Amino acid sequence: MTIERQRAFLVLAAGLLCFAAATVVLQGCGGGAASTAPPPSDLIPSLEPYTTPSGTVSTFSATGSIDPNGVFFQALGTNTRSCASCHQLSQGMGLSAANAQSVFASSNGTDPLFLAVDGANCPSAASGDSAGHSLVLNNGLIRIAESLPSGTQFNISVAQDPYGCATTTNASSGQTMYSVYRRPLPASSLTFLSDVMWDARFSVSPLNSASTLSANLGSDLDAQAANAIATHEQGSTTPTAAQLSQLISFEEGLYAAEATDTQAGALTANGATGGAAALATQTYYPGINDAFGQDPTGATFNPAVFTLFEAWEGSSNAAQASIARGEDLFNSAPMQITDVPGLNDNPALGSPAVIVGTCGTCHDAPNVGMHSLPLTFDIGTSHLVASETDANIIAGLQALTAPSLPIYQITGCTNASGNAVVYVTTDPGVALATGQCADVNHIKVPALRGLAGRAPYFHNGSAANLGQVVQFYSSRFQMNLNPQQLVDLQNFLAAL
Repeated sequence: MTIERQRAFLVLAAGLLCFAAATVVLQGCGGGAASTAPPPSDLIPSLEPYTTPSGTVSTFSATGSIDPNGVFFQALGTNTRSCASCHQLSQGMGLSAANAQSVFASSNGTDPLFLAVDGANCPSAASGDSAGHSLVLNNGLIRIAESLPSGTQFNISVAQDPYGCATTTNASSGQTMYSVYRRPLPASSLTFLSDVMWDARFSVSPLNSASTLSANLGSDLDAQAANAIATHEQGSTTPTAAQLSQLISFEEGLYAAEATDTQAGALTANGATGGAAALATQTYYPGINDAFGQDPTGATFNPAVFTLFEAWEGSSNAAQASIARGEDLFNSAPMQITDVPGLNDNPALGSPAVIVGTCGTCHDAPNVGMHSLPLTFDIGTSHLVASETDANIIAGLQALTAPSLPIYQITGCTNASGNAVVYVTTDPGVALATGQCADVNHIKVPALRGLAGRAPYFHNGSAANLGQVVQFYSSRFQMNLNPQQLVDLQNFLAAL
């Protein structure tokens, strides 16, 4: 742990007792004398278990018990939302569609999660109208409205607008805003990030060097948090430096992972090293185990990315043995990686037409599963079957249950041969932020820990469950897994 992060954790720990008083927090709690008030009675223990479809998930907090009155749980904008509206302890610091449905039913659709600003299909949706909130209810999607930057290389038009708000106009700037719908990323394991958002927004200070990681991560998360407060919480004033410091220190101390499996038991039993507490101690630095030879230590890529369940290989417990086999498949089952812009056309990699890899080729950070250096690419999840020509991408998409989303047509780009390319997509990805043709459809590699508590999957919620995720990869990258292997790999992912 860096000196800066230790200091931040000490500041947070000293300020926990002050969080319960919102007026004190707004003045920058933690800068004065220590409080003599008793600790709040509703503190949530670190590693508190919550039920998931396959077991339980828990979150380790480096600062000890979690104060539900802390800044992360406070409404810092003009509406009643907080960070916790979309990042819940019970869902591995993410958001599941099943939970959204439960909250909608219990609140008659009035919970802050469903505010029309972005928790509905369109800003015009009426409170309590389930049809107008179908994307968050069925796919856990939040609407993101982005404008194109100046100097954009391409033209974009709306090919299909199922909800009538594919484009809106920013009232203050007059800019055209394009609506895309994305899953909230988990607010945990942030110290392992190489890119912040799905489309790499707010990764302004690069997370690619151990010497600058702590400072740059803090800067990027500050910018992300300030934007979230301004947009999702409709903040009218900039959060104070004290609020941002407390918020980021809290978030950086969170590590969520599956804790128990219904059939296999505790994921730390019989020599296994699953769970959030072990995750918090995982060695990491930018470029660690990079699959493309960029580890700064010079170490070569080790395809055994996950080693959590090695002790369960050959176990007499059938569920434990299945999870161990799934881990081995993740590490060793060959993939034919083709037609992935950002990889197969990447000059830094030699533009290989085919990369024979494994799941760990992209998810290379040991026992975490993120990519350890900044890298975004397009595996096809934003494509449409009707306009797709690659048989492998079509097969992968057919394994999913993609939601009905606005469809955009992007023109004005050319391929490596200089030929005109037309993109048909539900999410231009990084290109919407950069305006660059080379970034169309590119999305970052997400974390893999705590998956079981936050279905559905992929940035657009197109995989309803982990079974669909596994089938997509098996078809898309010609893994050709047999039925037992599909189950084993699914069981492993659920145990993360």
